[in-house]
Amino acid sequence: MADSNITKRALAAALRELMEEVPFDKIQIAQICERCDMNRKSFYYHFKDKYDLVNWIFDTEFISLAREFSDEISANDRWELIERVCEYFYENREFYRKALKIKGQNSFSDHLREYCRPLVKLRISGLIGDSAADDFTIDFLSDALLCAIEHWLLDKDCMPPEEFVSKAKRIIQGSAAAIYQEIDPQ
Repeated sequence: MADSNITKRALAAALRELMEEVPFDKIQIAQICERCDMNRKSFYYHFKDKYDLVNWIFDTEFISLAREFSDEISANDRWELIERVCEYFYENREFYRKALKIKGQNSFSDHLREYCRPLVKLRISGLIGDSAADDFTIDFLSDALLCAIEHWLLDKDCMPPEEFVSKAKRIIQGSAAAIYQEIDPQ
């Protein structure tokens, strides 16, 4: 297993380097393999295609970041986790800016959406119950979250993660309070 991770990490590093030099759609598997002195069989043993490799990079790094937080976390811990995730995206923004521009089948945006959707569903179910966490609600909130993250990262003047999270928190909490006040104006 350790050798497998070494190989995957080498391929990931090669792809990251190439993405700094060449548009993603111009990168070929042969270039990735050449960059880390491997053959195409090694690549295809571990990954279906270069899109799968981009998604593996995110999955591996994101999971190690999220692992630091337990399942039972407080509201403040959730905001801390969100800030840490945003810091991760910000520190790796050049890679993710390019990854987010990948369109079509197996795009990173689609992968990120599928990754976040169950997390949003879990959170919404915990807040307002399973019956309210229908597909429309989950899709609506997942798309809103991902759209905000994409706009933030793709902005040429990308604000620091602390500022992004602070603004998002203010909007979310302020909106929730206003909606609650509107529903129950006591």
